[in-house]
Amino acid sequence: MIWDAVNDPLMGTLSDRVRTRWGRRRPFLLGAAIPFGLAFVLLWWAPPWESQWALALHVTVAYILSDTLQTVVSVPFYALTPELTPDYDERTSLTAWRMFFNLAASLAVAVAAPEIVDSAIASGFTAQQGYLIVAGLFGGLGVIPFLAIFAVVRERPSAQPEEPHGLLDTVRGAWANRPFRYLTALYMLNWITFDLVGLMVPYFVTWQIAQGDPTVQANLFGMELALESAMLGTLIVVALPALPLWTLLSSRLGKRAAYILAMASWAAMQVGFFFVGPGDLNLGIGLCAIAGLGVAAAHIIPDAMVPDVIDVDELQTGKRNEGVYYGAKNLFRKATGAFAIFGALQVLGWTGYVPPAASGAIAPQPEAALLAIRWMTGPAGAVLLVGAIVVAWRYPLTRKRHDEVRAQLEARRPGVSA
Repeated sequence: MIWDAVNDPLMGTLSDRVRTRWGRRRPFLLGAAIPFGLAFVLLWWAPPWESQWALALHVTVAYILSDTLQTVVSVPFYALTPELTPDYDERTSLTAWRMFFNLAASLAVAVAAPEIVDSAIASGFTAQQGYLIVAGLFGGLGVIPFLAIFAVVRERPSAQPEEPHGLLDTVRGAWANRPFRYLTALYMLNWITFDLVGLMVPYFVTWQIAQGDPTVQANLFGMELALESAMLGTLIVVALPALPLWTLLSSRLGKRAAYILAMASWAAMQVGFFFVGPGDLNLGIGLCAIAGLGVAAAHIIPDAMVPDVIDVDELQTGKRNEGVYYGAKNLFRKATGAFAIFGALQVLGWTGYVPPAASGAIAPQPEAALLAIRWMTGPAGAVLLVGAIVVAWRYPLTRKRHDEVRAQLEARRPGVSA
């Protein structure tokens, strides 16, 4: 996880400095796409070694290799966003499309992968072989978009710097970018909430709704689903069609105002989770559905703000450092997720939470642990979202200010008179 956090800004800096006839970003997509797919398969291969040390070493190396190659393709991929369009609203639309396929694919894989494994077992394969089939299928599919982007997308020549800054100077310049500091705080509060909810929902449905009964399932549109799958699945299903809504509102109200509206609705739903009682599955699913509206905005609006702060950086430094900014964004995303998970699990330990036994036996939980689960699933996220609203309210890069920045940048272009 330490390497996972460090490699993003390193990759961002490298992609800013590379100069080829194909641009700065696309060569990485071409060179690393197939190794990325193969490393994903390696991640799911269970080697037939008996030594626990050898198995631990294999898992560590496989994870580091897969994560590194994912970084090599993902950071340049994200950094293409501001180069594809300078328009304030088109960047939101572009991010919404990316997130639509992100969420849709996540939902499809979550449903399809277990079915593929079960079908493989029914056909005479082992469970390990079934997982390898899944890894080969989705690893192969994951290669195709990066190769397609390399073939179709063209980078703007003006986005390629003649003399890139050193790493430390670039980092200092990024931190001197006032809108970036605000966006960093907003991004952290935004994603801590999302990761905290994702972590706590399985605990919440097991102990608050099902009261520790592992046999309780949800019947959703005729499908028998695990409780957490029903709640998180509902959240994603609602978030998908809500993406165009927030794209429209961002174009009408501006990104800052649309984000504040979305986080206010999401925060209200977070408070509502605290009042979900035993057996109130329908209420929990309903709150997840409404929360999905805010989650949709959380997925697109902060990401759509990143290209705008990069324009401010270009105005201040005269350079385009997209890779550094997207590497830093990924660093904050991963660091805040790790912080949220670590902190929440520590709280559960402090309150005396009793994990299920290896046999699957369910022990009753102390009242302190149950209360902590309810607070971390609901009101804790609401507090974080209120913090995000305050930061967004003070965010200085409005549409008007961004238009001024773009006008000043255009005036600097060769052949444009002041």
